[in-house]
Amino acid sequence: MSTPIVEVKHLSHRYSVDWAIRDINFSIEKKGILGLLGSNGAGKSTTMNIICGVLNQTEGEVFINGIDLRKDPVEAKKNIGFLPQKPPLHPDLTVDEYLVHCAVLRRMPSSEIRAAVERAKERCAIGHFSNRLIKNLSGGYQQRVGIAQAIVHNPQFVVMDEPTNGLDPNQILEIRSLIKEIATDHAVLLSTHILSEVQATCKEIRMIEHGNMVFSGTMEEFNNFVVPNSLNVTFANAPTEEELAKIENVLNIEQTGPGMYRIRFGEDETIAERIVAASVQNDWRLREITMERCSLDVIFAQLSGKLKNNNAK
Repeated sequence: MSTPIVEVKHLSHRYSVDWAIRDINFSIEKKGILGLLGSNGAGKSTTMNIICGVLNQTEGEVFINGIDLRKDPVEAKKNIGFLPQKPPLHPDLTVDEYLVHCAVLRRMPSSEIRAAVERAKERCAIGHFSNRLIKNLSGGYQQRVGIAQAIVHNPQFVVMDEPTNGLDPNQILEIRSLIKEIATDHAVLLSTHILSEVQATCKEIRMIEHGNMVFSGTMEEFNNFVVPNSLNVTFANAPTEEELAKIENVLNIEQTGPGMYRIRFGEDETIAERIVAASVQNDWRLREITMERCSLDVIFAQLSGKLKNNNAK
């Protein structure tokens, strides 16, 4: 069996008397993108800072390519690239000056630095800005420079914290595409509190909430776990809210436009069929019906509840 690129065992950390994370376990076996999802304050940043060697854990172990990060941090960090939420840029340096500086910090042999910088620039499509001061670049290109510093030493493992935060929609699409391309030959851990970011880029997901791991699996398994809790419906001959409320298991009705409603319901796999049947019976002339996923807050609550129930057994 091959050595995992990353292995996290029973990771816990306490600030003063409060535990920020508790008994976090996961491994990354291969290249690709693993999503680390959680609400703000859930413990994602603490986990990432420990994995990247920025913070020493209270309990547990982290192995990078089989190397114990705490016992041999210098050797382990040679395999790690890190893009914090706010990239550690030096705005008064040119792109070239900054990337050379980062390569030196990574203890790369001086004979390899120039070629490494050129490769990173080419991969991130910033070669035409080599002599441009970083402060004069757009937000999207500054983020590309941040990604370039994370991969300049060609690490096996790259950690990215909210990499699309603060970017416009076009820049978000470009950075997502770049991250996917980098993941073809690196293991990437992408941390975010935005579910759509994970859905757009990741096949595997780990979710932390209140410092605990509440979900570990594929994106498909995650979507199958999350039970929809509302329907959007449109009628040509719209019923009243009172008529819709008579349908079994309907909890709440919100009118969203002429003949349009959002119907919230309890756990019920047949609610859509019964709405269709009621429409046919009462000549409401149903035009459209779509299932709506839970809000992220509801998902966190469901998964946290699942964790508590499993722990209670």
